[in-house]
Amino acid sequence: MAVCEVCFRHCELKEGQTGFCGARKCRGGEVKPDNYGYVTSIALDPIEKKPLNRFHSGSMILSVGSYGCNLRCLFCQNHEISWSEQALKFGKLNDKITPEQLAGLAVKYKRSGNIGVAFTYNEPLIGWEFVRDTARLVHEAGMLNVMVTNGTAEPWVLDELAPYIDAMNIDLKGFTEDFYRHTAGGDLAMVKAFIEKAVQVCHVELTTLIIPGENDSPGEIKNISSWIASLPDGENIPLHISRFFPRFKMTDRNATDAALVYSLAEIARDKLRYVYTGNC
Repeated sequence: MAVCEVCFRHCELKEGQTGFCGARKCRGGEVKPDNYGYVTSIALDPIEKKPLNRFHSGSMILSVGSYGCNLRCLFCQNHEISWSEQALKFGKLNDKITPEQLAGLAVKYKRSGNIGVAFTYNEPLIGWEFVRDTARLVHEAGMLNVMVTNGTAEPWVLDELAPYIDAMNIDLKGFTEDFYRHTAGGDLAMVKAFIEKAVQVCHVELTTLIIPGENDSPGEIKNISSWIASLPDGENIPLHISRFFPRFKMTDRNATDAALVYSLAEIARDKLRYVYTGNC
């Protein structure tokens, strides 16, 4: 029996057993990544697609994802690779890459405007070892590393990655424990602690997806923006407020009214200098 210490779940795993995230397994009495080097998605994207609007804007970045996630968002846009059995099978077919190969690809695509590697699509923190090993090589090549994450990890995981990560977009999915527990399957306190630490080590932008009837009240946006503003240099932390479209297990409601997204952004601008709207 071994305990995975990556996130709040602290999965207790027997030999050969896989954790909740579907990507970490007990082998030889230790919990190790089972998705190391397996790639489900890779693309050269505009950096604004991460979204990062105030970090090397106008650049391209090589974006790569594996499989698995430690949350269970009912509105997940990437559930095919984040938390389905099909994703695990797809991820284990033929698409495997070494850190050396991925760093080499990043260098190859410099001619196309690439500035580095973005670890995204699924949750990169559950496979932090591959992120660390690759990001170190990317830095050695003089390029940059970006992580798009739900921020659900213990502080020591960030300590392992901090020397190599230049920017993050972190989902702040809501601002109540009830929302995190029942709609995202997560832990708000852990995400807040992760953000508090991350803003001290790299460039950070945050994203909140506005879901009708869940986290769309003016009061919640006031609370989110006030908390962000209370962080070190908090008024300069960009916040992306995005429009929800029916997805996955949340097809029982309409897309968020674009006018509401714009009005909530105005509320956030009372506290924050850089507020962006998405999917509108």
